[in-house]
Amino acid sequence: MFGIVGIVVIFVMVFGGYVLAGGKMGIILKSLPFEMIMIGGAALGAFLLSNDLSSVKHAVRDIGKVFKGPKWRNSDYRDLLCLLFELIRIARSNPVALEEHIEKPEESTIFARYPRIQHDHDAVDLICDTLRAASMNYDDPHQVEEVLDKRMETARHHALHSSHALQSVADALPALGIVAAVLGVIKTMGSIDQPPEVLGKMIGGALVGTFLGVFLAYGIVGPFATRVKAVVEDDDHFYQLIREVLVANLHNHPANICIEVGRQNTPHALRPSFSDLEEALRALKQEAS
Repeated sequence: MFGIVGIVVIFVMVFGGYVLAGGKMGIILKSLPFEMIMIGGAALGAFLLSNDLSSVKHAVRDIGKVFKGPKWRNSDYRDLLCLLFELIRIARSNPVALEEHIEKPEESTIFARYPRIQHDHDAVDLICDTLRAASMNYDDPHQVEEVLDKRMETARHHALHSSHALQSVADALPALGIVAAVLGVIKTMGSIDQPPEVLGKMIGGALVGTFLGVFLAYGIVGPFATRVKAVVEDDDHFYQLIREVLVANLHNHPANICIEVGRQNTPHALRPSFSDLEEALRALKQEAS
């Protein structure tokens, strides 16, 4: 919703200011379809040329993040900490019982209590693979930690690809606008024998190309790329919390300390309160007993 408001504000302020200053929309509206074909078509072609099919689909899906925002809510962070607490407690008390939960998380009664997490394959795979690695009795827990860091870095790099691709398009749009404007000038020069009022409209139409390229770059596509990056980074905190808790578990800290480490490393706006989390964990303990 907030993204739609931003787009409306951009259009109203730019074109509203233009009209209030005495500008006429007719010349823009007449030239817009042709300029958009040249600039938008060239940008789309360059985008397809520089990305494979999988990356294109990924970028198209990620555009929705501009309007939807981050996937994970405050309650999801509390649920994640509760889930990790249950898994760590089982791993400490009965490692054999843990296997049924990390080998088939889709059938796990523990994961089933948190359906939003259970349906996120990245989060589930990260949790299960790390707990599985921890059960292999590595001589040095830093080995698992290093593998975990590399895995998360790779996943984050992949998640940010859409933002980088959109930003590349935004960087190219002003130059593509100049290309469209130059073509318009070439067209105008071919009609140099026309009266000044005709030439003026043709030159104005050519300049629409420059305007459109800059407007799309800095008013639409660039902000889209920035927003996608911000949403990816916000969602990445969720997976960072998994890392912090499970790394603390690798170092054999008490379960409550592991969970508190994760809570403290959660951004303030998303961090569950100590009392709220403590109440949720107390309910889990009572249910288990």
